[in-house]
Amino acid sequence: MHDFSDKIVLITGAARGIGKAIAERFAQANATVLILDLNREAIDHTVSELQGAGHQAFGYEANVTDARAIEELFTAVVKEHGKIDVLINNAGITRDNLMLRMKEEDWDLVLNINLKGAFICTQKVFKHMMKARVGSIINISSVIGLMGNAGQANYAASKGGMIAFTKSCAKEFAGRNIRVNAVAPGFIETEMTATLSDEIRAEYAKVIPLNKMGSPQDVAKLCMFLASDESEYITGQTIAVDGGLTMQ
Repeated sequence: MHDFSDKIVLITGAARGIGKAIAERFAQANATVLILDLNREAIDHTVSELQGAGHQAFGYEANVTDARAIEELFTAVVKEHGKIDVLINNAGITRDNLMLRMKEEDWDLVLNINLKGAFICTQKVFKHMMKARVGSIINISSVIGLMGNAGQANYAASKGGMIAFTKSCAKEFAGRNIRVNAVAPGFIETEMTATLSDEIRAEYAKVIPLNKMGSPQDVAKLCMFLASDESEYITGQTIAVDGGLTMQ
């Protein structure tokens, strides 16, 4: 495992699921982990878990779509911790429905949180990383952003937009030595997928060349690589963690 001692890693939507697994992995690698989420109770639970295991972890309640709140928060974080080395834009939601039935507010909500949220957090963190002339930004997209999915037009658009956003930021930020990459998870075992029946899980596994669903730790390991110096010549890329489902 890499050593992230003296590194400040901020993860959005990190109180549970994939975001929490990413936070745990970085905490185990000695990073100071900053957990940003909307759910105060979940934040406190995750932070106390990490602190109880002897890790450096801090929680912040904020909405990624609130530009002013994010700007103030990031400024306060830099004042408190000195810097932000890594930003992981993981906050995201789904509001699935077929196109004909999809409500406009469900389109707006998903695009707002998933895509606009990443834009706001990236823009606000860039100001601080720019001065330091170093940093790594990782956007958690999805294989749905690569291949689309019936009933998820809003989610696919937000995650596909994130991939294009990643490339544009990578080109803009490269001169300041700030790298921007995207991670596209496939079918990952989370609290959401835990409710699926064995039959449905077996159907999912059939279309995955490695014949199994991934774990949140699989995503976390890739994030750690992209945040580390071992990937210092990688930027603007989208890497799928999907057991071979998309194969580009």
